[in-house]
Amino acid sequence: MLAIVEPANLDDLLAICARWEITAAVVGTVTAGGGLRILARPDGEVLADVPAASLHEDAPLLDRPRAEPADRAARLAASADVALAPPVDVGADLLGLLYDTSWVYSQYDHQLFLNTVEGPGGDASVLRLKHPTTGVDTGRALAMTCDGNHRWCALDPRRGTALVVAEAVANLACVGARPLALVNCLNFGNPEHPETMWQLSEAVDGMGEACRALSLPVVGGNVSLYNESRGRDIDPTPVVAVVGMVDRLISPPPGAGLVAGTRLVVLGAEPDTLSGSQWAWRQGHKAGSPPALDLAAHRAVCDLVRGLVADGLALGVHDTADGGLGVALAEMVAASGVGASVRAPDGADHRWLLGETPGRFVLSVDPAAIGEVHRRHVAADVPAAIIGEAGGDRLTIEGLAGGAAVDVAVVDVAAAWRGTLPALLGQGTTQG
Repeated sequence: MLAIVEPANLDDLLAICARWEITAAVVGTVTAGGGLRILARPDGEVLADVPAASLHEDAPLLDRPRAEPADRAARLAASADVALAPPVDVGADLLGLLYDTSWVYSQYDHQLFLNTVEGPGGDASVLRLKHPTTGVDTGRALAMTCDGNHRWCALDPRRGTALVVAEAVANLACVGARPLALVNCLNFGNPEHPETMWQLSEAVDGMGEACRALSLPVVGGNVSLYNESRGRDIDPTPVVAVVGMVDRLISPPPGAGLVAGTRLVVLGAEPDTLSGSQWAWRQGHKAGSPPALDLAAHRAVCDLVRGLVADGLALGVHDTADGGLGVALAEMVAASGVGASVRAPDGADHRWLLGETPGRFVLSVDPAAIGEVHRRHVAADVPAAIIGEAGGDRLTIEGLAGGAAVDVAVVDVAAAWRGTLPALLGQGTTQG
């Protein structure tokens, strides 16, 4: 990292770096004029002297050829909603989509000087924010999330990347944090291939559109190009990390769990497609358009959820971006050990349960708080519905079209959730 520091603040900055065991050294001085001079040592031989603008606005630009895939229109039109039959056993399909990621994050120490308020595994991690020199608790917290979705981006890199940014903002809302800044890693195939260069260009434009709409500055990033698998370019896989601020850290965030006796409330618009979903991908269908994204509506629902969490009106909350409402409910059941009884609205089919969208949340709400939640969602013009209640030892979902239903014991949901990655990858190095 390179920091530009006022001379009067230099000693303070070096003291902070020393406290956190970060090596720091002065390597240069900002000067008047437009030249960049490289010296062998302070006041030593000049090794290079070039116009500084040659490294930014006057730098040579390479505009590589870009081309949409020839079959793009046909692939976008091939919706999973039409191509795929409803699941024969929606409960079995739902269990097959579950996986607990603790196998991954248990490989390293994530406690971070004991400032961890909410660790990995949920929608976002939360770290208590202390003063950098005195160590005094500021009463605030930093929230962090890292997101990517190659499925959405393979279908449409522009909209898919915007959806990834939207999911990150949704994850921060689940812990009551407002987004502050974004960094990215753009993972793509060979940019010398016109289709890959088109994907990269579309992804950058989609990220820019989403960040402008959500007032989210991009403060850094990098690219990883020329990635191939078995001789073919990888799917476009932009990854974003977003940091946010919890302005009043009164208690830990509610987490992605359920509390027995609470009502289950869904906020946000229903998904408009199964294309790009985990379920469709698992069926081998890798075409169609990814979910629609109304950025203004997304900002409104995230603001609503953030406020509900900050004011303690949500006792559990989870977004539905990865796997849909069904996976979100199952993960909340598995994490808390509390069952749920859900009733789908009239006319709902498996898309209601398995379709994905980052602008949809499921909340566990105390019955006494339902009136206030209703008042707020109406004022924010955000769709909402009570779909059931938490409690018991089973996850049941009824009312889907064609008589489809889920009826699974909580212990079986938890076993499916916890067992998938260890079975596939083996036990982690820090756990038996």
